Amino acid sequence: MSSESKVEKLKALRKEAQLGGGQERIDKQHKAGKLTARERIDLLLDKDSFEEIGAFVKHRSTDFGLDKQTYLGDGVVTGFGKIDGRPVYVFSQDFTVFGGSLSETHAEKICKIMDLAVKNGVPVIGLNDSGGARIQEGVASLGGYAEVFWRNSMASGVIPQISAVMGPCAGGAVYSPAITDFIFMVKKTSFMFVTGPNVVKTVTHEEVSSEDLGGASAHSTKSGVAHFASENDAHCLQQIRALMSYLPLNCEEKPPRFDSAEPDAAKAEALDTIVPDNPNKPYDIKEVIEGVLDKNSFYEVHEHYADNIVVGFARLDGRSVGVVANQPLSLAGCLDNDASVKGARFVRFCDAFNIPLVVFEDVPGFLPGTDQEWGGIIKHGAKLLYAFCEATVPKVTVITRKAYGGAYDVMNSKHIRADYNVAWPSAEIAVMGTKGAVEIIFRREIASAPDGEVKQKELEAYYEELFANPYRAANRGFIDDVILPSETRQKLIKVMETIQNKVDNVPRKKHDNLPL
Repeated sequence: MSSESKVEKLKALRKEAQLGGGQERIDKQHKAGKLTARERIDLLLDKDSFEEIGAFVKHRSTDFGLDKQTYLGDGVVTGFGKIDGRPVYVFSQDFTVFGGSLSETHAEKICKIMDLAVKNGVPVIGLNDSGGARIQEGVASLGGYAEVFWRNSMASGVIPQISAVMGPCAGGAVYSPAITDFIFMVKKTSFMFVTGPNVVKTVTHEEVSSEDLGGASAHSTKSGVAHFASENDAHCLQQIRALMSYLPLNCEEKPPRFDSAEPDAAKAEALDTIVPDNPNKPYDIKEVIEGVLDKNSFYEVHEHYADNIVVGFARLDGRSVGVVANQPLSLAGCLDNDASVKGARFVRFCDAFNIPLVVFEDVPGFLPGTDQEWGGIIKHGAKLLYAFCEATVPKVTVITRKAYGGAYDVMNSKHIRADYNVAWPSAEIAVMGTKGAVEIIFRREIASAPDGEVKQKELEAYYEELFANPYRAANRGFIDDVILPSETRQKLIKVMETIQNKVDNVPRKKHDNLPL
């Protein structure tokens, strides 16, 4: 064969690989409102930065007529490229080839780039769109899944792992995204479940659609499995690009730094009056976040799940920080089972990847009730406590109003190695709220008074004078300063400059035993 013929053959094979399962199936993918595997990569990565690995791979199976059905790439596009000039590895499952089903060679391609990602300290992004294991390959495909799961586990905390579920993801396939750090789903076109609607109907006699059982809305609001629910494929990929701007490439690096951006002037000025005089009146903690941190930098995670706690990434003087904040607008900011797990997972991610933590605290305690107690509030609340205790990144806390009981300890208190703890003048740091405390401490005085109601009011005023302020805690050094709300940004910037290279030692161990 001549050199010219060899060149033409290579060009023809490249063209064949680009078509995946063929134009007819590509059209069908578009008709379903989905992009193809390669179109997704093109939108995710910087222009012309993608370099493919394994374009000519074919499956090796001969059973059930598979030897007569081969496609270059075998249902997954793998390689590396850049996002905002920074390297990432990526795999994108191709639903036009055997429904994106995972075969032995399909899994090998994914494993190869995961190994390269860990070796080179580069994040890995998986774009999932698959019908599951390739049934015709039997245990070989199941073994392929396990190989991927093992690598997900070993890469955890070493490099950021991002999963986008952009189509079906069922059965064992769900566990790879579940192990990764963040999961994106696309509304109406993606779903995740261990057992599908038909199995559910057979076993439990429940009638449920794929969307209601495991769609983006279900997982971003009810189960908490998905961190983000995107409007369409393009929106999902843009969200991933935005997320990556807050993250380092690996656990040995610090996140990228950007130019500082002063917060919106009106929101910054409103801080001094944002906390209502009535301690039972709510306010939006997101207004506090946006008044303190860099303008338009807050990138919320798990926005529609357990909204009594707010978590997300932001920038402070251009530096990436992880924000954890109680939300008085929801359940009065109480911690419950879901909020505790949500917060703990986020704190642990930030700690793994050198992202400092900024905590805004207004917490009246843990949510009471049999549902919470029987649901495990003790162990779930302990997860959040444990996450803050073990975190060695710079940690600062701003108490805006309530800091009651055990929840005060849990929310990054000085006692669990927080670096800088301050309170606003509106802060109340106590075992419990005024009314409950007075009813316990002074129950005899109130019972014996001629007018118990008047006596209670007098004693509440007395108790408030003692505890409904931040000064008792400041006297003991449990908070480092009492500051004006409008001073918060500059105070935090100064302290972050000082503690950015913090080193904190922990006892030698094989690994911890998180209260799961």
